[in-house]
Amino acid sequence: MTRRATVERETAETTIEVTLAVDGEGESTTDTGIGFLDHMLDSFAKHGLFDLDVSCDGDLHIDDHHTIEDVAIALGTALDEALGDRAGIHRFADRRVPLDEAVAGVVVDVSGRPLFEFEGEFSQDQVGEFTSAMAPHFFRSLATNANLTLHTEVAGDNAHHEIEALFKAVARALDDATRPDDRREGAPSTKGTL
Repeated sequence: MTRRATVERETAETTIEVTLAVDGEGESTTDTGIGFLDHMLDSFAKHGLFDLDVSCDGDLHIDDHHTIEDVAIALGTALDEALGDRAGIHRFADRRVPLDEAVAGVVVDVSGRPLFEFEGEFSQDQVGEFTSAMAPHFFRSLATNANLTLHTEVAGDNAHHEIEALFKAVARALDDATRPDDRREGAPSTKGTL
C-alpha cells in the first residue's frame, strides 16, 4: 500500500499544491515565498521521514497569515488522505525534541477527531518573514484537516529554536504514530474504526 496524496488548493489568497508520501526518505522541495516556512517544512520532512513537495503562491504583499494557514490546511488534508482508514497504525505517540536551549513536547493521537492544544510562548515575535504566533496556528490548521488530536508545548529563549523544535517534535511524533504495527490488522480502536 502506498500512503501518498496530492492536494491542490486555490483561493483568492493562495494557490497551493502539496504532495506527501508518508513512508518516504525525508526528501523535500518547498517554495512558499517565506524562507523560514520552507526551512520548517524541510525540517518536518527530514525528521518525519516524509517525502514532501510544497509550492505556494500567496498574497505575501498583505502578510504571512494566509500562506502559512493554507499550506497547513493542504498538508493536513494530504496527510488525512494518505493515511486512508488508518488501519494497522500505532495511532499514539509522545515526543520531546530539544534544539539548544529550546525544547518542544508533542503528544499525538491519529484519532480521526481534530483537537489542538498549545502551551508556551515565543521569545521573539518574528523569525525572518514568519510571524511566531503563526506556528501554533499552523499546527491547529494541520490537526483540524488531518483529523489529529495534537497537544504541544514549547519553552526556550530563541524563537527560531523554539519553532524549529516544535516542527521536529511534531514530525517525529507523527512518524511514530503513523507507523504500521505488524501485530495489528484493523483500526486501532475498540469502535472498529477511526
